[in-house]
Amino acid sequence: MNDAIALLGKQIDLQLTGDKWFKGILTDFSSDILVLFNGKQFLYFPMLHVHRFNLSIDIDSDILPPLGFYIAEDNITISYRKALMNAKGVFSEIYVTGHISLHGYINNVFNDYFTFYSPVYKFMYISLHHLKWLTPYIQGETPYTLSHEQFHIPSKMSPFYRTLAEQLKKSEGKLVVFDGGEDPTRIGLLKKVDNNFVEVATAKGDRVFLSLPHIKTVYLP
Repeated sequence: MNDAIALLGKQIDLQLTGDKWFKGILTDFSSDILVLFNGKQFLYFPMLHVHRFNLSIDIDSDILPPLGFYIAEDNITISYRKALMNAKGVFSEIYVTGHISLHGYINNVFNDYFTFYSPVYKFMYISLHHLKWLTPYIQGETPYTLSHEQFHIPSKMSPFYRTLAEQLKKSEGKLVVFDGGEDPTRIGLLKKVDNNFVEVATAKGDRVFLSLPHIKTVYLP
């Protein structure tokens, strides 16, 4: 990645998983994350989903260099985990799956997932391997124009575990929605978590086995 240093501060085109394209100024990168400024917001892309980027041929004159970083970095080298840790408590938009973007803030970061607090879904579990990008809100903004007081986190909560498998294991016997619930086979009663598979009983009582590494988001109603 050393040769890519020459692109820092310049406008690039970036291709992401799903043939999604972005244009902006490359502000920082490392082996596992890339930061782009699109003229209005910073976008943090895990390298896992970056397919390619190159110097822009068609320059967008409306994209001006940023004045600084919104998620402050306390070290010279940026990393995916450090970016997530620095984003804790910062209102953000995240994109994980389908056509759904989630709004809220990161609460905790664990081994292979993080908890995300949304005013709509409350607590969600988001796989570290499936986050496509994160965009911090402009300072002072809140999702849905809600006041800060309306982001009420329950004082009594079940403990969180270090891995997503452990966390789901403790949720056996509860209703669960995976990956936004666009697929009805990903909504149901969580029966068992074992051997990297999750067994779910759907609304019609069908038994479905889902591969744990392919689960992107988890919401318990």
